[in-house]
Parts: sequence; structure tokens; C-alpha cells
Amino acid sequence: MVWTAILTLPYAIGSPPDYKIGPLPGLFFTLAGLIHALIFYGNAYLLYPKLFNRRYWGLYLISVLFLLVGSFQLKHALLIQWFPEVNPDFTTNKFIYPPSIGIFVASLIYRKIIDRIHREKIRKEQRAIQLDSELKLLRSQINPHFLFNVLTNLIALARKKSNKLEPSILRLSDLMHYMLYESQQDKVLLTQEVDYLNSYIALQQLRFGDDVRMDIALPQVNETKNLRIDPMLLVPFVENAFKHGTGWINEPTIRIHLTVQDEMLRFNVSNKYDRSLDTNKDKHSGIGLTNVQTRLDLLYKSQYQLKIIEKDNLFTVNLVLKLT
Repeated sequence: MVWTAILTLPYAIGSPPDYKIGPLPGLFFTLAGLIHALIFYGNAYLLYPKLFNRRYWGLYLISVLFLLVGSFQLKHALLIQWFPEVNPDFTTNKFIYPPSIGIFVASLIYRKIIDRIHREKIRKEQRAIQLDSELKLLRSQINPHFLFNVLTNLIALARKKSNKLEPSILRLSDLMHYMLYESQQDKVLLTQEVDYLNSYIALQQLRFGDDVRMDIALPQVNETKNLRIDPMLLVPFVENAFKHGTGWINEPTIRIHLTVQDEMLRFNVSNKYDRSLDTNKDKHSGIGLTNVQTRLDLLYKSQYQLKIIEKDNLFTVNLVLKLT
């Protein structure tokens, strides 16, 4: 588009029959434009990429000099042979020498801009690959961590010879299906994540029955619309509440509230907590919460707020997340 404008410029601003610009006919400017295009693309796509380095620096300078001097000679020869009526003088020389140098400088700037864009594209692609690898690693860490805790729950039911063991295994089957298939997607429907939370909470209710007071409020399908979320993002908070909010805790209480309004998710999880009585705390404790915070940083950056508060024997997690 730019070169079309340059080549046809004399015919846009000149007057017939020669469409002159100053003393020179329009045809000369068109032919000179073709020479300038050769300088521009020859340097930008041939000389600069192949020779502009420490090894071939001298050869690059010689090639550029040859390219420019050759353009001077060619334009001068065109002027003498094709347009003998034009007398070469200082005015005509202004249209022979400076444009070649200016086009060469423009090609250098263009090449540097193209290289910068290319480097930035590669950097972004590498960063995307790195982020994808990090996310896959984080998800792979969540699954065995989560599964370990659920199996611990099932062992407790088996020891009690509880009739809740079979429905618990069925619930676990639903959870495993989600973990193995749905969680491999980049994003899942929020309804799927909520269903997963419901299954996990139901599994815990089968285990604890009335021993743990649960205050659960999760949104209905019509409230979540077609909003999407990173899979397995919310359950570590719930898992943490059941792991550290039960056991020897006096009158254990777990509160799980999730609301969605105007694409803004608000998730609140709280549980009674006594550090001195927490028999579930070990060197692996906190993996889930650390993991999910890292994922939030990678995926949502400034689109989330996470507050974790431990006060008055109450452990509370508040997550505000902008969904799309």
C-alpha cells in the first residue's frame, strides 16, 4: 500500500503529459521508486538478517555501500539514457542521492521494529508455554493431594464399618470423573465446578453426619449463566476447612457460601480452628492453599482478591474473583 502510493505519487500531484515533479518527469520517479524498493527489501530481508552480526559486520558494510552506490549509478544512468532532455545539476542530484540513503535508513528502522515484534511474540509464546506447564504441574499436585484426603475419609468410614461407605465410594467416582476428564480443560462452566463442590460436600456429610454443623449456600444453575472458571480452583479451600476444622474441635462448624453477581464471584469458607488441637497438621499442610494462590496469580492476576484470616479460633477464607 505504501509503495503503491510512492510509485504513483507523480501522477497524483504532477500535471500531464510528463507529470513532472520539479525538473524530473513522473516516469523517472516511478523507476527510481522501484530501485528504492529494491534497497528497502534487499537490506531489510537479505543483507541485515544474514550479515548484521559480529562475524560478518565488514561484509555487511561493503554490501550496503555497494547497494547504495549501485542505486546512485543506476538512477544516474536512467536519467542520462532515458531522459536526455534533463540537464543533471544540483537540483536533479537531490532526487538521486538523498532518497537512496533515506530509504536505507527507513529499512534499518523497519527491520529493527520487525525484529522487536518477533522477539516479543516469541517471548509471549514461551511465557504461554511456561504458564501452561506450571498450571499443569499445579493441577497434577492438586489431584493426588485431594485424593489422599478423600481416601483418608473413606478409611475412617471403613473402620467404623459404616453403611455410608458404599454411597461415599459412588460420590468419589463422580469426583474422580471430574478430576480425570473435566479438569484437563483450560476453563469449565461454573456450574460444573459447583456440582463438584456439591459432590465433595455430600461426601463429607456422609462421613460426619450430624457431628459437624454445616452452613452451605451454593448458587443455582440459573445464577451462574455461562460463566467459566479454572477447574479445581475452589475445592482446596473447602478441603482445607474439613481437614483442619474437624477432629478434636469442640462443636465443629463449617460455613461455605458462594454467590455470583454481575460476573463477580464471592466465595467465603470458614471453620472453627484450634492450632493446638490440629492433629491433621503436618509438613505437607497448606499445599492446597499455596497451590491455589499460585494458580490465581498466574491466571487472574489483578482480577482477584484473596484474604485468609485466622482470628478468635476461626479460620476464614474470602475470595473475590472476576469471571468471564
